[in-house]
Amino acid sequence: MRFFLLPISTRRTLLYCQRLQALPPEKQGLVDRVTIRATKLWAGWEKKEGGWQKKVVVYGNHLLRRIPYEEWGLKSVPPLSTKRREEGILGKDKNHLIFPETLIPTAKAINVLRTLGTEREPLHKSRLIWCLIGMPISAPFALVPVIPNLPFFYLAYRAWSHWRALAGGKHIRFLCDNNLMSLSPSSVLDSIYSPLLPGRSASKTSAADAEKAKASATHRSKESGEETLLLSQEKGRQLVKALEIPELQIELERAIWQVETAIRKGKEEKSKPPDTGRPK
Repeated sequence: MRFFLLPISTRRTLLYCQRLQALPPEKQGLVDRVTIRATKLWAGWEKKEGGWQKKVVVYGNHLLRRIPYEEWGLKSVPPLSTKRREEGILGKDKNHLIFPETLIPTAKAINVLRTLGTEREPLHKSRLIWCLIGMPISAPFALVPVIPNLPFFYLAYRAWSHWRALAGGKHIRFLCDNNLMSLSPSSVLDSIYSPLLPGRSASKTSAADAEKAKASATHRSKESGEETLLLSQEKGRQLVKALEIPELQIELERAIWQVETAIRKGKEEKSKPPDTGRPK
């Protein structure tokens, strides 16, 4: 497997796991088979020109886009099965951590990966419990004729999503704790990210200049308290093309949109005048 650390802004990084070898259908687990079947069903509904299936897909895609990109990143990591655990310990399963060294120093890459894999664990556990509580409550909606029980299916999907995120985080913790990750700084990523650093021009500069620019950008970010977006949608498409991973594009588009929206809202909140109105 290949794990990618892709900074979206000066403070947020997308984690993405690429599985190099897909399991044959006969070796896929129940969860994988159900997931594939649900994906095919959803794709079939997307092709419909109208009807309640099309409406469900439109609203569903709107909700899916708002699921945090951090959760999608953890879900890209497969659950840690007994076979994967044994293959990892025996060295049969090779895992590479790929990152831009201009933004993430090699000495800190594993810590960044560990943080991304574990920092949201309490949140996912809490949300998973609430989804499981809500599923029996929403079950009576199945009595409504024609229309499927959408609240129940949504809660079921979110429960599965939180479980997958927890399982992905557990797998990451296992790899980090057992030193099963090979560090692979990427010159391809460096060539894309280096010109994006604040205070840098697109011209070619030395590694020392890149380090100075990175330190300067971090210092300014801490002083001003402002977060700077690094990847635009256009740069994201260039990154996907350079890495030759087409399935990464939707993950990057979602992450960039979410981070860009969060930064814009943060600036709007700061620009609002203070509430001077006081009760007399």
